[in-house]
Amino acid sequence: MFRIALANLRFPATPEESVALAEQAIANAALEGAGIICFPECFIPGYRAMGKRVPPPDPAFLERAWSAVGAAAQKAGIAVILGTERVVNGALIITALVINRDGTVAGFQDKVQIDPSEESTYTPGSGRRIFQAGPLIFGIAICHEGWRYPETVRFAARRGAQVVFHPHFHEAEPGSYAPSTFADPANSFHEKAVLCRAAENTCYVATVNYSSAGSPTTSAVVRPDGTLLSYKPYGEEGLLIVDIDIAEATGLLAARAKSAW
Repeated sequence: MFRIALANLRFPATPEESVALAEQAIANAALEGAGIICFPECFIPGYRAMGKRVPPPDPAFLERAWSAVGAAAQKAGIAVILGTERVVNGALIITALVINRDGTVAGFQDKVQIDPSEESTYTPGSGRRIFQAGPLIFGIAICHEGWRYPETVRFAARRGAQVVFHPHFHEAEPGSYAPSTFADPANSFHEKAVLCRAAENTCYVATVNYSSAGSPTTSAVVRPDGTLLSYKPYGEEGLLIVDIDIAEATGLLAARAKSAW
């Protein structure tokens, strides 16, 4: 068994608050015995959505923030998947920074498939990789690419990932349906896609969103057979702590796929 934590937190009021919230969540997850914690998409400094007041990209701030999160990871002895952004050759990229439990940087997984609505703000990244935290092998598919591009999850599962983390940002639009149960048939396709990503690859999928009123999706963990293991009540802020049996994540169906992935 391996214990994971999903940081189902409110949208930070400022970039500085995003760091403080991340540090507190890391400490709390470690107290709960988690071996890794995953944050939502671009949690530091905050996702640049319409109506969100996020300051212009600041590489110096990001470096300081990553160092602070690394120090928190080292102090707590827990691995971290931090939804963040980075500037590469002048382009702003959505990414996930993976930090080892000793505070060192394992690397980045950039968002390769961006949503059309993001094209005026963000640039697609490139490349995919897998990571390891103790016995846990994992991959990362960020928001849009995990929902609509199944190959991003299959890539990791075919390379031994027992769980694919799915940090995302998803808030209610005016007049939109407000679900109360995971994968509600009346809701959008998004949470059904998470069930599919797990079942079609025989791996766990751990999806993590911000907490917000009327949220159309929430943080959850899906078993390798595509059934729901656990989810955070919609709009409720806090950590989702889940024990997963990594032996159940065989990757069988992913391995049988006849594709380049």
